[in-house]
Amino acid sequence: VHFHKVRFQIIYCYRGWVRVVYEDQGAPFVMYEGDCVLQPSGIRHRVLESAPELEVIEVASPGEHETFTDTDLELPTSVVDLQREYSGQCFVHHQANAARWQSWWLPGFESRDTGVAQASKGLVSVQVARLARNMEAEACSHDGELMFFFVLQGEITLHCEGEGDSYINTADAFTVPAGLPFVFSNPSKDLELLEVTLPAKHQIRHHQPETLPEAR
Repeated sequence: VHFHKVRFQIIYCYRGWVRVVYEDQGAPFVMYEGDCVLQPSGIRHRVLESAPELEVIEVASPGEHETFTDTDLELPTSVVDLQREYSGQCFVHHQANAARWQSWWLPGFESRDTGVAQASKGLVSVQVARLARNMEAEACSHDGELMFFFVLQGEITLHCEGEGDSYINTADAFTVPAGLPFVFSNPSKDLELLEVTLPAKHQIRHHQPETLPEAR
């Protein structure tokens, strides 16, 4: 049993499965591919078992943070309090097989929201986006603190102003700095992106055609 001191920490199950248990969140459960949790600072938890091929994507702030063991607490606890707050945030377990898809900020894509934005009180957002129909290259920029992407599957071309084309493939990750115009183009039909943004609500600016950076 252990816990972390963090600003925020999310775990996304990328490959395989893992069985975990969390303080005051009921019985142990299994996270499958596509599932995600928000682990608030201070929540006690334990990894019980996992598939040999398990891979998770962890995004945390700060990147280097303190971890402590708790030798006195046994999990699961007898109390179940799904609304409990830990350092101002609630635990959330997003299950991919029950997700609802909706429009994303980039035309041509749809996304599923993991519920992390609400549970973190607007601190951070975690969404999975996929291609829904044909898209047109469109330049965008943002004013947030963090915009992080991980390519769950497929491939896409990224062009940032002042830079050449970057060909992004499955399992690649990248961040886009605030204020930098960028363009997505040439997505594969099976493209899926994990997006983590801080704060959850930030402004996306769609640039006019005459201000598009030259994309090849």
